Amino acid sequence: MSNATESLPAGTDTGTAARTGLASIADADGVFSIVAMDQRNTLKRMFAAVGHPAETSDLRTAKIDVAAALTPLASGILLDPTYGVPAVTEGRALAATCGLLVAAEPSERGTLNGEPRTHRDPALNASWVRDQGGDAVKFLVQLRPGRPAGGPDLAAEVLDVVREVVADCAAQGIPSVIENLIYPLPGEELTAQQREDLIVEAAALLADTGADLVKLEYPGSPRGCRRIAEVVRQPWAVLSAGVGFEEFQRVLKDACEEGGASGFIAGRSIWKEAVGLDGPARAEFLDSVARPRLETCLTAVAGRARPWTEAVSAR
Repeated sequence: MSNATESLPAGTDTGTAARTGLASIADADGVFSIVAMDQRNTLKRMFAAVGHPAETSDLRTAKIDVAAALTPLASGILLDPTYGVPAVTEGRALAATCGLLVAAEPSERGTLNGEPRTHRDPALNASWVRDQGGDAVKFLVQLRPGRPAGGPDLAAEVLDVVREVVADCAAQGIPSVIENLIYPLPGEELTAQQREDLIVEAAALLADTGADLVKLEYPGSPRGCRRIAEVVRQPWAVLSAGVGFEEFQRVLKDACEEGGASGFIAGRSIWKEAVGLDGPARAEFLDSVARPRLETCLTAVAGRARPWTEAVSAR
C-alpha cells in the first residue's frame, strides 16, 4: 500500500487543493463521488449512434460541458489525456474542489484469439499524470479468472501490469485506481452466477496487488456485494457501466450497504443523453437532469458508503 492512502494531518483544510492521496478525490466525509468522462472510442460511438459523427472539437466540447456542470458537486472527475484533460484544463472547467483522475491505460488495446490483452505504456506513468495536474492514476484492465490453460497466461499478464502501475504510483506518492471489467470467453454466454463469481474472484486478485482503490462492476446482487466485502479490504468504488439511472440507484445502495463500498465512479448513467444535444439544449439537460441525477447519487451514498479512511485503517 502506498502512502497515497495515509490520513491527512490534523487541522488540514480538506476543502482546498492541499488535499493529497485519496483525500484529493474524495469528499470531506471520505466518500468518492466521481464523474467518469474518460471515454474516447466509446464517446465517438455514442455520437455516431445519434447521427452525429464526432470531430475532435465535439469530443472536447462535450467534456468541457460535462465538467463545468458537474464538477462543482463531484469529489473527482475521471478524464482521458487525449481530449478530456487538455480541453477541461484549457477551458478552466474543473471546479477547484474537485480532484482529477487521469486514465493512463493505452487508448488502443490488443487482443489474442478474441480476448482482450492488457499492456502498459511505461511513458504513461504516475509522473506523467502528475505533470497534467492529475491527483490519481486510473488504469483499466480486463482480468478474467479461470481461463483455460494453454498459450500466454492473460490473467497473469494483467496482474503483472497492475503491480507495475501500483509500484510506480507508490514511488511517486500518487493513488492508484484500478478498474476491472470481466468478459466472456469467445462463444461463451455467462450466467448471472458465473458473472458474479468472476467479478468477485477478479476483485480478490486485484486487491492483492495493493492498489489504493479498486473500481468494480456491480456483481448482480446484495449477496455478491457481501462477497466482495469479504475479499477486498482496501477502499472500492462501484462503476455504473452505463446502466439506467434508476437501476444505478439500487446498485449504489447495495454496493454501499452490503459491500462496504466507499462511493461510486459513474459516467453515462448520469450524463449520456447530453451527447445528442448541442448548445442551449445540452446546457439545459445538464442543469435540469444531469445535476439532479448526481445529487440523487450523492444522497444515495450519504450515510451508507464506508469512508475510505475507515477501510484503510481496518486493513
